[in-house]
Amino acid sequence: MTATIRPETIDGAVLDGLPWGNFPHGEDAREAVRLLRTKDGSARSATGVLIGMCADDSRAAAALAVPFLIRIATDAHHPHRTAALGGLAAPARARYFGVASRAELLLHRPGPRHDDYDDYGVEVTGYLAGWSVAAARAAITAGTPLLLPLLDDFDPAVRIDASYALATAADPGHAVRAAFATRFAKEQDPMVLAAMILATAEATRAHPHPPATAWIREVWQDRAQAPEVRLAAAIGWLCLTDEPAPDALHTAIDVLATEERARAMEACPGWPPSAATSRLRPRGVACVLRASYQP
Repeated sequence: MTATIRPETIDGAVLDGLPWGNFPHGEDAREAVRLLRTKDGSARSATGVLIGMCADDSRAAAALAVPFLIRIATDAHHPHRTAALGGLAAPARARYFGVASRAELLLHRPGPRHDDYDDYGVEVTGYLAGWSVAAARAAITAGTPLLLPLLDDFDPAVRIDASYALATAADPGHAVRAAFATRFAKEQDPMVLAAMILATAEATRAHPHPPATAWIREVWQDRAQAPEVRLAAAIGWLCLTDEPAPDALHTAIDVLATEERARAMEACPGWPPSAATSRLRPRGVACVLRASYQP
């Protein structure tokens, strides 16, 4: 359903005509979208409702809101565009991306199965989580042409949030990943560059592409890159390969993973998870990506 709701055609009638009541907390999600659309009330409160649903493992209705968030986020004149964009990707990641292992970070699990519980499990409401995630990703995929221009937005935070959302889109033709590479080549902000690396790694994990994996490895080895960029590339590369971490990566992480850098990396929403970034320090990445330190 979400993929058939075209963001460019959304109006109030479309909002009220959807079956919000069929989903747990659906009316709360509809009201949050209405407040964002009509510019009433607090944008932080409205997006907080949607993000809170996802954090509580109840994202079905939040997934239905995704096309509306895309419409608001891509309206350059809408006062709540950054708030909408900031909440856009939450329904598209199961368990609110609260994983901190090499095996699961940046991983898109297989799609839902109709004969059994899927690999995402069941939401607290009893709804299959994989259905919600798939619906949100389908909507983001459908809205990709509208979202891609945000990678060139004047606001670095918008560029980061746009990359975070677009990393969840289906990208069999590698168009999204190509857009990340184009932006990376001209980007100056280190945290945006780090976000682009992690977005590329996530897209590559979903749609394997050996040249992209090799490029990410080159980035963490490149001493000319900003520390945040090299650290993001190290995490991304570890999640894209089963190879043991080489000594050079251990050395690089010892230098790069400082408390100051951990705080800086919090600008990348969910990459790596906040529980992991709080532990980034020399050798601390071993706690986050334990498997990468196995011989």
